[in-house]
Amino acid sequence: MAKGEETRQFIIEKAAPIFNTKGIAATSMSDIMEATRLSKGSMYVHFENKEVLACAAVEHNMKILSDKLQRALSQCKTSKQQLFAYIDFFSDPNHPPVAGGCPLLNFGTEADDTNPVVKEKVNRAIKQGQELLSGIIERGIFNKEFRADWNPADFATVLFAMLEGGHLMSRMSGNNDRMEIISNNLKKMIEENSI
Repeated sequence: MAKGEETRQFIIEKAAPIFNTKGIAATSMSDIMEATRLSKGSMYVHFENKEVLACAAVEHNMKILSDKLQRALSQCKTSKQQLFAYIDFFSDPNHPPVAGGCPLLNFGTEADDTNPVVKEKVNRAIKQGQELLSGIIERGIFNKEFRADWNPADFATVLFAMLEGGHLMSRMSGNNDRMEIISNNLKKMIEENSI
């Protein structure tokens, strides 16, 4: 990696948790300069403006989330284990896998009316998450783990929405009681559709 690319990546890595914690609007270039200890001139050599850096930080946060999730799922042998692992991965919103909380929820909430580029990135990540879940269920149906009449796309939507909602509720309350209820109910639904 060239020195310029190394510096650019360093800036993204330092900026990503700040944007995910404070939000795009509330994060200033001064915050990033303080975290990186780089001058304003150095920052603008690598990023035209804060919006360009924010987009790179959004992608970085979502990649961290995706990579950690894939590692957790790769440890599982069956589709049912993968669904349970997916739920467990998101079951502690007050100690999230990405600093600052779920980037899909954080950036999606902020960008829905203000930033069409970030909105599209988050929307694409949501679709990929639902496709991942649908694919797990489809494999489970094929392997005779799950009932043949279980609708993979419908359950993927329900699971995704319940976990995101549970994440919000848990972060607001400061405890995971509601996420525990959601996790238990999702696992019960999976059991009910298991053979």
